Amino acid sequence: MPSEQEFLSAYRQDDYPRPSVTADIVAFRIRAEESDNYRQNAATKLSVLLIRRGGHPFLGCWALPGGFLNPNETIEQCALREVEEETAVKPAALMSVGLFSEPGRDPRGWIISNAFVSIISEEKVHWQSGDDAADARWFDIQFERENGDEVLSLTNGDISLRAVLTEVSSNFGKTAYAIKDSGGLAFDHARIIATALSALRDGAREFDYIFDFLPETFTLTQLQNVQETIMNISVLPANFRRKVAALVEETDAYTQGAGHRPAKLYRRKLLKG
Repeated sequence: MPSEQEFLSAYRQDDYPRPSVTADIVAFRIRAEESDNYRQNAATKLSVLLIRRGGHPFLGCWALPGGFLNPNETIEQCALREVEEETAVKPAALMSVGLFSEPGRDPRGWIISNAFVSIISEEKVHWQSGDDAADARWFDIQFERENGDEVLSLTNGDISLRAVLTEVSSNFGKTAYAIKDSGGLAFDHARIIATALSALRDGAREFDYIFDFLPETFTLTQLQNVQETIMNISVLPANFRRKVAALVEETDAYTQGAGHRPAKLYRRKLLKG
């Protein structure tokens, strides 16, 4: 039997087919709707960043920001680079939500996508179009069950996308989806967005991720609005405050501004090791 050095010297990577690898990023933010009544809290919407593709395939279709892995970087570094190019901010962290490798998912060939969630707080919402994007916009997102299907609705002004998916499995606490109608989204990005939103909702239920949508200090009402917006539910304030009490700590500061009583500002409590 040859030694390992002899084996490696004779090994040829080109003897085996290899896929290309990409990172796709589902960048979420919470958007406050403008209100003419300054005495009322602004309604909030969960939004996702999409780009309009400026080249083939899927020319002119809306897609997630992303790109190909370079030889000199990890897939996480690739994802961070792509987020920074598409949103002009560099998140402190990304959450992996799955590997998408279904044959035929990309008409260009054998391409495997690693999908990540990025959370962009309102104070950092700035973006720019990448090299392969003709446009970039934030789309309000809804994901609800209708007649046994899962319907993903994305809207920005007069642009409306509606993808239809089915739930095909749920393993290790994660739900997988199959696309019935892509709704104008490129590649299998409807499936990736649905998977990412499902993971975000699962985390928000246990108060994970919701702090990342807010600045360092916030009111408890703002924090509750984030959880309710992500999960598309309403929660009794007393119940919410009881459950979140161990996760936050008071500051000495209060909100300022006309039309509202000053509200105590809180920050996330750091866990002691």
